[in-house]
Amino acid sequence: MRVEGTAEGTGERTGEPTGEPTGEAAVGRRVCSAGERATVRYVGPVPPTAGLWLGVEWDNPERGKHDGSHEGVQYFTCRHPKGASFVRPAKVSFGVDYLTAVQRQYEINMDKVLSQEISICTRKLNWSDVEERRLEDLPSVVLARVEVNGPGPAGEIRKTTPNVSWLDLTRSLLCCWEDVAAITEQLDKLERLELSQNRLSLPSDPSAHCQAFCNLKVLVLNNCRITWPQILECAPMWPQLENLSVEENDITELQRPERVLQSLKHLSLSSNALVQDTVLSLSALPRLEYLNLNNTGLSSIQFEDAAPGCETAMFSALKDLNLRDNNITEWCVINELSKLPRLEKLVCLGNRLVTSDMNYKTANQLFIAKLEHLASLNNCEVKAEDRRGAELDYMKMFGEDWLKAGGPGQASAEFTSEHPRYQNLINKYGAPDEDLLKKPKSSALKNQLLNITFVFPDDAERKPVEKKLPASMDIQKVKGFLYRLLKVPAADLRLSYTSNKEGREYEMESNLKTLHFYAIEDGDQVLVRWF
Repeated sequence: MRVEGTAEGTGERTGEPTGEPTGEAAVGRRVCSAGERATVRYVGPVPPTAGLWLGVEWDNPERGKHDGSHEGVQYFTCRHPKGASFVRPAKVSFGVDYLTAVQRQYEINMDKVLSQEISICTRKLNWSDVEERRLEDLPSVVLARVEVNGPGPAGEIRKTTPNVSWLDLTRSLLCCWEDVAAITEQLDKLERLELSQNRLSLPSDPSAHCQAFCNLKVLVLNNCRITWPQILECAPMWPQLENLSVEENDITELQRPERVLQSLKHLSLSSNALVQDTVLSLSALPRLEYLNLNNTGLSSIQFEDAAPGCETAMFSALKDLNLRDNNITEWCVINELSKLPRLEKLVCLGNRLVTSDMNYKTANQLFIAKLEHLASLNNCEVKAEDRRGAELDYMKMFGEDWLKAGGPGQASAEFTSEHPRYQNLINKYGAPDEDLLKKPKSSALKNQLLNITFVFPDDAERKPVEKKLPASMDIQKVKGFLYRLLKVPAADLRLSYTSNKEGREYEMESNLKTLHFYAIEDGDQVLVRWF
């Protein structure tokens, strides 16, 4: 039989074994041994050995050796076939109450605490700036990885730490929501609560604890092994909640949140294996502005209530969406996102969305052109000149397909489905010139040399320069040539060209595109301006 060691030398503060629960009262309690957390599942004898044993299920299943059985007798069950052990009561800690933990953390180590700069949401507080350095003045209590197991003497928390607005109980030894509520109901100013890496049993009557969380705005429950139905069951406790993080849990199928979480603005479901067909259930959250679906296995999303180019009635408040590290491979998903009426920020890195030239910058241009209101892509600002360049390049990139699909006023339904914004861009910039959309017939593009005349309309004294350049040269390299000629930084150069056939001037806004892309022909003029 496996006998566990002591908790010494783990780097974590442990509680004394005084006042520990005995017998059946210990079942369900949380314990710590050698820095590892576990839940007590059995208390009693384990023959043929003498004495009392605790059967525990470890948070980390690799810590265990069996499934709760010994010599053919099943004493308890656990989630993992090798996630259990038997340990002597003297080898585990049942933790300490909140008040004891606070006194140890903030009075014994006060010199260290006073030198710390504490972040509360987006605000920072240096504890040394507080004139009277007392527990009563603490605006936050950080007890992460401290073995808190309950509130302590009745009413003492309200007297000792009445001004706490942020409480961090990450990886504590709390075993149920009733114990959490017994602490928070004494913190009238509490707005932010962090409970990640805990294993909390559900309350028998969630609505009975509303007052304990009546001012709570931010709740973090990452890696707590909870499901979405369990979250919805607990949600009546949090009537004013605005920000909920439930990353790395057992969330799969998402049910509609009916009459709960209606004030929620931020929701993070990162690193949960979601059933993607149920994601639309979250549209029942009327105030949701930020949604994090990072690493959730999504490959598709579809708003069937809206036709291509139209707005969906779902997620009417959503502004910020994180789809990083998913399985999205089709641009039709981005077309669906264009139906979101207020989407301004998108993170979509780590997906397999590529363009024909396999250039990520071209892919970024497609995102910008397809999403009309996008102001930030992958945490980078989308500037007005970025949008104009992306939209014009997009029109030229798919202009030939547009012509084949029927052209002005006659584009096929298939083309409109693939490019729902194309007609809007025509309305904005005018229809692309059909002659410019026709590609050169030469099959040896990279060997095709174009005789180009560079003129300088803002510098009357500078003579035109004739140069033969390959049609495959991109605009960035053209600017490099002009930098060597003019000694003007490439970033300050602005290029356009005129066709021999029409004399009309066209801007060349994308550094990534080639002379061939802009349909420049032998004998055309390139106009060079700079700031």
